Amino acid sequence: MDNLLSITTFIPAIAAAILALFLRGEDEAAQRNAKWLAMAATVMTFVVSLFILAGFDANNTDFQFVEEREWIMGLTYKMGVDGISILFVMLTTFLMPLVIASCWSVTTRVKEYMIAFLLLETLMLGVFLALDLVLFYLFFEAGLIPMFLIIGIWGGKERIYASFKFFLYTFLGSVLMLVAMVAMYSAAGTTDIPTLMTFSFGTDTFSILGVQIIGGMQTLLWLAFFASFAVKMPMWPVHTWLPDAHVQAPTAGSVVLAAILLKMGGYGFLRFSLPMFPVGSEVMAPLVLWMSAIAIVYTSLVALVQKDMKKLIAYSSVAHMGFVTMGIFAMNQQGLDGAIFQMLSHGFISGALFLCVGVIYDRMHTREIDAYGGLVNRMPAYALIFMFFTMANVGLPGTSGFVGEFLTLMAVFKVNTWVAVVATTGVIFSAAYALWLYRRVVMGDLIKESLKSITDMTTRERVIFAPLVVMTLLLGVYPSLVTDIIGPSVAALVGQVETAQAAYEASSMLAQN
Repeated sequence: MDNLLSITTFIPAIAAAILALFLRGEDEAAQRNAKWLAMAATVMTFVVSLFILAGFDANNTDFQFVEEREWIMGLTYKMGVDGISILFVMLTTFLMPLVIASCWSVTTRVKEYMIAFLLLETLMLGVFLALDLVLFYLFFEAGLIPMFLIIGIWGGKERIYASFKFFLYTFLGSVLMLVAMVAMYSAAGTTDIPTLMTFSFGTDTFSILGVQIIGGMQTLLWLAFFASFAVKMPMWPVHTWLPDAHVQAPTAGSVVLAAILLKMGGYGFLRFSLPMFPVGSEVMAPLVLWMSAIAIVYTSLVALVQKDMKKLIAYSSVAHMGFVTMGIFAMNQQGLDGAIFQMLSHGFISGALFLCVGVIYDRMHTREIDAYGGLVNRMPAYALIFMFFTMANVGLPGTSGFVGEFLTLMAVFKVNTWVAVVATTGVIFSAAYALWLYRRVVMGDLIKESLKSITDMTTRERVIFAPLVVMTLLLGVYPSLVTDIIGPSVAALVGQVETAQAAYEASSMLAQN
């Protein structure tokens, strides 16, 4: 089948258009129809994406299912998938039906809410599939708009502040990336991503305002892309928008933000920073490794003092993304394998943790940790699910959280022992804040009057958690499901980066002699 990628990408957008044009009214029937149509579209997208996975050849490290057409103003519409992007596509299509199912209790402006999520799915898939710089940038930036609206319209009390902070942080980071893309086009004469991945940008050292730029143009381009991806990840110290956005976003918005949107930064590093600017990556790697280590320890300590459950989980997300950037810039096979694995695993686990908070928020309308206690007495099934994902978040062996952290720490240990030592303390802190949260919310006696009438999870809620539990356990016990698919592409990328770095070192040695 031709056009599989385009079909997968645009099914949600077509459903959103149908909702916008044909669905009228705000009565219960209209709301139900909007939810069912969104559900059908996301399930259909997942089913079609399974065909991509079935037809994908992991041993072929080139882009597959490539579609290329002329587009407006002489631009090219080009889509393709390789071992690095395919699992992010699957993660997106797998999680979106669960996200729609978690919105079932929403009653305000349901049609617009569903349209926002459907458009967001199309834009997120576009980011992972685009093989043209301009197309990538359009998808990457346009994804801000539905998320901005989801937080700003359906969010909490401070939603306007949080949505503008989210928008301005991510937008300002991306402006530099746009400047870098223009520079790349003028140097290489093309916006085709596979061509740019093999193009060698200048590495001659020069000085700006008396500062020596080692790695030359590559380092400058790397910094411009880094500005955008670091905010999106989010890396310390540009992470402050994330806790605010999470706390104010509705449950489904938090799930998408944590599980998929944060992964775009990591994907950007893998798709652009490493293959296109290998020398720039090598020059800046020590800085990124230390920033990641600081992020892991600092945000874990901040998580320890949070009073709001969502804020605590948001800070834990920043810490887990620290492992990802650390693995990527270790620039070896285990590091990249571990980083991709950690991103996928974090998608399931953090998404599930935000859903856990959503379950009790729907009943009590508060996220304050102190408002709870002793829930195990009234909600045994919930207590079990919450414990499972808390343990997975800590990185318990047997869950997917362990594999990613173990691989990245092993990779970093080979590159810089001190960074690995600092990052490992973060694992201990993560156990501290996660178990402390669990103990205060779930354990103890049920003293508070307001909790006496709370009910356990409904069938719908249990059905939403089931696939997440299965994936977390499956990847924890059988990680080669992921590593077999990503392995060959990662090996090719590492080889390409090492070759470019070795050539640069040889030429700089010659220049010195």
